[in-house]
Amino acid sequence: MKHDRNLHPSSRQAGHGRPKRVMSVQQAVEWAFRVEHAQLELPEPPDPERGQGFGFGLEYVLMQRAALGCKIDGGQYKMGTYTHEDAEVIAATVAGIPDTLGGKRMAIRVAELARAGLTPDWMPGAVPRCVPVEMKRNRHGDHATTVVVGTERVLSRGKWRTVEVRACPVMFRPDARQIEGARRAYSEWYRALVWVRDGLIAGGTLREIDVTSITPKARPWVMM
Repeated sequence: MKHDRNLHPSSRQAGHGRPKRVMSVQQAVEWAFRVEHAQLELPEPPDPERGQGFGFGLEYVLMQRAALGCKIDGGQYKMGTYTHEDAEVIAATVAGIPDTLGGKRMAIRVAELARAGLTPDWMPGAVPRCVPVEMKRNRHGDHATTVVVGTERVLSRGKWRTVEVRACPVMFRPDARQIEGARRAYSEWYRALVWVRDGLIAGGTLREIDVTSITPKARPWVMM
């Protein structure tokens, strides 16, 4: 789902008196991964002896921010091109999504959607509908496929005959579980995005980007 990413001027100032660019967290993440082509630096596999799991936590992200702030340029990931240091701070924050919000899997998901400029498909307007399991076409048009479910004896023109009893198999599409799964996945993405927003605002080390509190709707299907 595409959305509007127009930026608005801000009275806050970046370096050398330049106004900061105001972005929602979704706009900021898309700018970092889609425009600046920032890369995720994900955690190492867990160490069984130390009990480590995926997800950095905010402490790691703050340390990464401090390290990024000391760099002269941001060319760590792209050969021959510059990656804005704010974009790398945003990428480090995304990489820090904790296990409780999906960890590495969710970080990759957030980055992939940002690179494509998409919002997760929560199946707007979807309701389960009863439809034939299979359709077939002949010279008279499209018809639902039927199957034999039994036989009956009927009296026709003075004679008993055995006739087939046919029925049309149906299903509900989309399945209610599909709709629920799509909306659950959207909610998980939303919660991770809120965590990223809070981390970026709390860190306060973005030099040219001002991340607002604005987020996508938490449950957009409720207002339909």
